[in-house]
Amino acid sequence: MTDPTILVQPSLLPESLLPPKKAKNQPNLQSYWQHPENLPAFVRQCPVAMRYLELLGPLAWGSLPERPPARNWRQPALAHRALVAAELLKLNEGLRSVGHLRRYLVEHPSLIWLFGFPVAPAPKMPFGFNPQASLPTQRHLTQLLRQLPNADLQGLLAESVQLICQTLHARAVACGECISLDTKHIVAWVKENNPKAYVADRFNKAKQPAGDPDCKLGCKRRRNQFTPSQKGIPARSVKVGEYYWGYASGVVVTKVPDLGEFALAELTQPFDQGDLTYFFPLMTQVEDRLGFRPRFATFDAAFDAWYVYAHFYRENDPTGGFAAVPFSDKGGYTATGRHFSADGLPICAAGLPMPLKFTFTDRTSCLVEHERGKYVCPLLFPKRTRRTCPIHHKQWPKGGCTAMMPVSIGARLRYTLDRDSDAYKNIYRQRTAVERINSQAVALGIERPHLRNGQAIANQNTLIYLLINLRFLQRLRVGQPQSD
Repeated sequence: MTDPTILVQPSLLPESLLPPKKAKNQPNLQSYWQHPENLPAFVRQCPVAMRYLELLGPLAWGSLPERPPARNWRQPALAHRALVAAELLKLNEGLRSVGHLRRYLVEHPSLIWLFGFPVAPAPKMPFGFNPQASLPTQRHLTQLLRQLPNADLQGLLAESVQLICQTLHARAVACGECISLDTKHIVAWVKENNPKAYVADRFNKAKQPAGDPDCKLGCKRRRNQFTPSQKGIPARSVKVGEYYWGYASGVVVTKVPDLGEFALAELTQPFDQGDLTYFFPLMTQVEDRLGFRPRFATFDAAFDAWYVYAHFYRENDPTGGFAAVPFSDKGGYTATGRHFSADGLPICAAGLPMPLKFTFTDRTSCLVEHERGKYVCPLLFPKRTRRTCPIHHKQWPKGGCTAMMPVSIGARLRYTLDRDSDAYKNIYRQRTAVERINSQAVALGIERPHLRNGQAIANQNTLIYLLINLRFLQRLRVGQPQSD
């Protein structure tokens, strides 16, 4: 059904009302948002068009590169900004498919004009153009989303972060001092994920699903906290979890007190990639977009790695900075299992600092190439000073106690961080910010996309976080706090 507010006589639409031909300074959503008086009457009279102009207009749409001329004469060249605006509308309206999106645009022709679709002139029709003929086919729109460079969408996401920070700075509100990161699983649209469909060897990672060539098999959550009934099987070797074919989206979020939270960076990868693989790419995005490195961060126990603590350590900062991460028991040590001397040497069971015997470059034990050291018994190196260990440790006959660990200060911070302090608890509470952003992303359909291509899913995920930021920016501009 056509919007009744946009039924205007064709005679009232001169040729100048049609979108201008391609030019270097072609008007876009941002220019019309800044100068709404340049809009034709039928666009200004459409509440839906004006609502989306207010939501999408602040972005720098002119920064999106132009698409090359169309090779297929049946499908006119479509600017990237028209496709992106249409996809944001699809997410915001909760439209389930591209077919529903196309029908919505046909029912609101003012949006077709506003977004910059190449209109098909039809003087006898309302507005002077044919909405059906002005839109690409459903199949072509789907193909364009799959081919859209994700770097272009990341540029818009970065632009939204800058707009939010500028708005906050104008109000003397700081942002980005504390961040939180988490990953969200994405279930691929394949029959292997349908428990009602019969699939032989459903979770064989060597058998790629035919429905999606890019998805990978991964585990959503895993628990080893039970005792196997079968004798002879240690509990640590039994793995129980929820397995899916799909992807995961990592997002970095910062909270603004009393106003809400917004996304700083986002990355989508196949589901077989570990959580720690998101850390450095996302931190690079965050620092580029904020212009500085956040002082504090909070993550779940999956990010309990020495280089995470080292990343936020500030040697010359009197106020300090740290990463609030729960300790995960690995390597046979607990959070209080290792102690260090004042000069950073690990202390043995007898209470003596262990000297560093040698260092080497480790390229295999973790994601980061780093310097690793071997610390040995102080009673035996650099020379033997006693015949027996004062506590008669069982390792004494084998050469005494040893410790293999990174020489980075992050390895020490992992054990010495006071997780019972108020400072740690205050920072760790802010991890709920990323959970609230993920809840918004789930409401926008991130968890079960009806797409069958990794590039299309990555693009849709970036658009979801972009829309979340645009909604937050709109609330800032109108002075409305975030609703719970």
